[in-house]
Amino acid sequence: MAENSVLQDDNFLLDDDFFAEDAVDEPKVQPKPVKDLSFFNQLPVHVTLELASVEISLGELAKMGEGDVVALDRMVGEPLDIRVNGALLGRGEVVEVNGRYGVRLLEVEATSLTGAVS
Repeated sequence: MAENSVLQDDNFLLDDDFFAEDAVDEPKVQPKPVKDLSFFNQLPVHVTLELASVEISLGELAKMGEGDVVALDRMVGEPLDIRVNGALLGRGEVVEVNGRYGVRLLEVEATSLTGAVS
């Protein structure tokens, strides 16, 4: 009886045209519309100017008193880091603007919306 159970349907057989490249209809990719992002130009951000830093022990910090000096890791005249929401935007120098401190951008890093750059 097993000999009689052979499938006799000719439509079931695979032919070469089944694997032809034009047989597969690939979906058409529609370009996404450009969104107006001008709303984000109004959002406030936190800008930090980082002059320099130093790593010291808690013991050294506890021994410090009024008038002590902490030597930092940058030389006089080196640009300071400018950070926006923690991400490095670039480097700049301190300037005076109408009796107030300001910063002049000297160098702008490549900015990315995907995350903070350290």
